Amino acid sequence: MNRVYLVGAGPGDPELISVKALKILRNAEVVLYDRLVDRRILRLIPKKAKKISVGKSKGEDSDEKQREIHELILEYYSKGKNVVRLKGGDPFIFGRGGEEVEFMKSKGIRYTVVPGITSALGIPTNIGLPLTHRNYSSSLMIIPGHLKKGKEPNWKVVADFDGTIVILMGASKIGEISKKLIELGKDSSTPVCVIINGTTKRERIIVSTLRDIKNVESPAVIVIGKVVSLIEKNIITEAGRKIRRVEH
Repeated sequence: MNRVYLVGAGPGDPELISVKALKILRNAEVVLYDRLVDRRILRLIPKKAKKISVGKSKGEDSDEKQREIHELILEYYSKGKNVVRLKGGDPFIFGRGGEEVEFMKSKGIRYTVVPGITSALGIPTNIGLPLTHRNYSSSLMIIPGHLKKGKEPNWKVVADFDGTIVILMGASKIGEISKKLIELGKDSSTPVCVIINGTTKRERIIVSTLRDIKNVESPAVIVIGKVVSLIEKNIITEAGRKIRRVEH
């Protein structure tokens, strides 16, 4: 019997996709994939499978696009196809995977969810930056930098948080976010690490502070907190990565 597989593709590097996800991809008949899924992963899909890009473009109505994705899922499932809904990172971390599951449940669609390594965790770990450390931070907060209107985080709670803060989808707003956190009491000298195009050949690492960080290109994972100071101990330079420091 056919089924829809909601699959997390991981943070980029195809070697970080799960064995289960790879097995499912190799048996796919239709693959609906997001914009941030690495091209190297798309090359793992059988040539006979139908590949459809459903990534959202800048300025496109995200709710309308999501409805289109739901319609495609239903269309190909109804035709008896094994459908893979391939999403970057993990399907349930800021990926609207929960909405897709709700839709499939309402339509009686058989589905399986396959977790992936979320970029929020995998990209910092990949460069050797621990998000928790007994001497620096025992807690972690993951928030989006771009949200539906009226759904912004409680920035005062974020500013007061003493652990590690990871921001996804915040590349174009990190300057604004940093200013807001400082205004709400966050120490302006708090270290910040920005990892652009993590786990790919285009990866770049920027180290700065809340006071000095500027908007960057996307996709990027932003880490704020004391753990970033570990970079000064050269914990990641053995991998040959170049670090750019942004200061006043």
